[in-house]
Amino acid sequence: MADYQKIPEEIAALSFEEALQELEKIVEKLDSGQVDLDQSIDIYTRGSALKQHCEGKLRNAQERVDKIVNQNGSLSTQPANVE
Repeated sequence: MADYQKIPEEIAALSFEEALQELEKIVEKLDSGQVDLDQSIDIYTRGSALKQHCEGKLRNAQERVDKIVNQNGSLSTQPANVE
């Protein structure tokens, strides 16, 4: 995980749904072609942090699901398909 940037506190405080919604807005802005280069770089950087945050939230959710899967009366783990 050393390759990733540190997620700003304001992004880390967002729920998965809030972060995903903001990420979708960023993608729409970039796709529109209506932002200048400097602004594109800034919002791309924020989008990268939002993506990293969402991926972390999904990993945590998958780990929680894996821990509670019950098979034949005993706890076991099965990978959750969250992709």
